[in-house]
Amino acid sequence: MSEKGLTDEFRFCLEISPAEEGLRLDRALARRLPQYSRTTLQGWLRDGRITIGARPVSAAAPVHAGECVAFDLPPPAPADVLAEDIPLSIVFEDDTLIVIDKPAGLVVHPGAGCARGTLQNALLHHVPDLAPLARSGIVHRLDKDTSGLLVVARTETARLALIGQLKTREMGREYEALVIGTPPAAGFVDAPIGRDPRHRTRMSVRRDGRPARSDFVVLERLGAYSLLRVRLHSGRTHQIRVHMAYLGFPLVGDETYGGGRTRHLLDRQALHARRLTVRHPRTGESLVFEASRPDDLANIVARLRRESLS
Repeated sequence: MSEKGLTDEFRFCLEISPAEEGLRLDRALARRLPQYSRTTLQGWLRDGRITIGARPVSAAAPVHAGECVAFDLPPPAPADVLAEDIPLSIVFEDDTLIVIDKPAGLVVHPGAGCARGTLQNALLHHVPDLAPLARSGIVHRLDKDTSGLLVVARTETARLALIGQLKTREMGREYEALVIGTPPAAGFVDAPIGRDPRHRTRMSVRRDGRPARSDFVVLERLGAYSLLRVRLHSGRTHQIRVHMAYLGFPLVGDETYGGGRTRHLLDRQALHARRLTVRHPRTGESLVFEASRPDDLANIVARLRRESLS
């Protein structure tokens, strides 16, 4: 695989060599880019940041000599993440796991334009021993303006075990979402998701995207709005936001995916990770955690309930 068409530090193209013919894509990339872990490369593939012929591809896809593998990568986080004394709402903690109830507005880890004030900065202050772990033990993320539960590993063994639970969907994640409109009482969306080729910060339903399924149940009708419980079978970027917009029921407050006209109700997307199920990596015990609806979302649900009854 040779480098071709290098444009800048984060966008480049690698050409498949004859020696790599027939290899799985992730294995070919791991050979050519040993500075990145297989997990990192697979994450970029899932996010649609690695493409062949302008189309997202799976990690298991065989490669062919002469193909150009294009990368459109996020700028790297700062090398040294500083510990900061930022309050954390800790739901559970032992020597293996930490479960956090993340408030809306808190970025999970540093990135371009946000080097300080993140959940990762806060974790390093709370548990300095997390520093050697990748992303300080954070194994999944929530969007900045999504509230609710996420789990952090305190050891490398636990981190790898939790990543495995994510991959096999053993880790259960349920959300509450307030949407515009009146969807059916229950249903699902089984539609692949990939990066929007016209807007790189957005995702969209694409025929060539990664498989994604979301199940939903209406908890309450609130006039022109509906409160849903959504369960994920996959973990694509912005999955619930994209799937509900695809059905024609965008989330209240979600400017990116069609809910911008309701920003007067809520100044963020109305999405809360309310329930998390994990198997404890050390004990094997099944653990279930729940996080109450945050005040901003609870207040708007109560307001819409009153208005729908008046």
